[in-house]
Amino acid sequence: MLSLALVLGLLPRAALLLLWTGYLSLCTAGAVFLNFQWDALLLETGLLAIFLAPAGLRPDWRGGRPPSRAFLWLLRWVLFRVMFLSGLVKLLWDDPRWWPELSALEFHYWTQPLPHRISHFAHHMPAWFQRVSIVTMFAIELAVPFLFFGPRWARTAGCAATVFLMASIAGTGNYGFFEPLIVVLCVTLLDDRTLGRLVPRSLRERWSSAPRALSEPASRLRSGARSLRSGATAIFTALVLILTAQAAARGMRWARAFPEPLATLERWSAPLRSFNSYGLFRVMTTQRPEIEIEGSRDALEWRRYEFRWKPGAVDRAPRVAGPHMPRLDGQMWFAGLSGVEGAGWYAPFASRLLEGTPEVLALLAGNPFPGEPPRYLRSTVYFYTFRSPAERRAGTWWRRERAGRYCATLELVDGELRAVRW
Repeated sequence: MLSLALVLGLLPRAALLLLWTGYLSLCTAGAVFLNFQWDALLLETGLLAIFLAPAGLRPDWRGGRPPSRAFLWLLRWVLFRVMFLSGLVKLLWDDPRWWPELSALEFHYWTQPLPHRISHFAHHMPAWFQRVSIVTMFAIELAVPFLFFGPRWARTAGCAATVFLMASIAGTGNYGFFEPLIVVLCVTLLDDRTLGRLVPRSLRERWSSAPRALSEPASRLRSGARSLRSGATAIFTALVLILTAQAAARGMRWARAFPEPLATLERWSAPLRSFNSYGLFRVMTTQRPEIEIEGSRDALEWRRYEFRWKPGAVDRAPRVAGPHMPRLDGQMWFAGLSGVEGAGWYAPFASRLLEGTPEVLALLAGNPFPGEPPRYLRSTVYFYTFRSPAERRAGTWWRRERAGRYCATLELVDGELRAVRW
């Protein structure tokens, strides 16, 4: 309802404040399941958008006061950091697959969290194409962001290059709303003259003929209010720059400790989750451990739990999730890489499966125990790789090899999860 009100232009500043507050609450309660970088990016973007939007019940978007240049610049600063830091971390973490070997994409398409159909085709592109793709990515992430603060032609070129990279990422993997949000941020790089070319002429003429707001009288009261507003904006801008610079320095491992005033400021702002560092795939993973979960009532017949989005059956094609972010499926990828010791949520998840909790089972592709939940639960790790194009045409997408147990076989005894001792 708040999003609809924002689209309709009703109370935009209040709607954005409540949207940001609500999503902050979700991220706090959702813990690891809402701790992806695009969640942090949405919070940071949402906070700045509150101050960019006009005030009032239904502001005159055509003739009102133009948006604050300071907050417009801060949104471009967000976009700059997301792009530039994403390229920088790949160099600073000294993974030779990114540089100088340029071989990271030989692994990326099948080891990324949630590949889809086109990921398979991208993986089998020639090696020279993969290397050119990495060089292009570095050029867009490390050089193009500096165009964001240039003249109109530079910003437009930077917008086009960034949208191209986001389309390429969305076309080869599932990353929730990360790419659409980046594209929305790119709109801040375009002015009315550039955007006007994207709408029909009739709408442009209607817009240009709309009455404009009269200039504000140069009264002493209005002048004082403007001065107060400018001072508050300057202080807030300085705080944002300090906090985001600290986050970037910590994320890049440039600094581990700050002077006490800066450390205190960082602690106070941390609960807001809106001043962040960015950078995906610092080190390229070269294996894909997948966890297969099976249940049984008698320890003789085992039935597999199928997930909606993550790889499972080798003959099932990877699916496009679109802007939706499958939270459980995404965390299963991290759990496979970290082991059960690094996935504190896995034991409660296993308990809910053994209890047959409907809300948890609804997150899966189906329930293999529709009547009564299983008594035992076992988890096995398999290493997955893409099949060849010929094997894919024959009907199988994945090749897998058993690696061993993920954790001990589990059961519920008096509501307590325990390892089975056969």
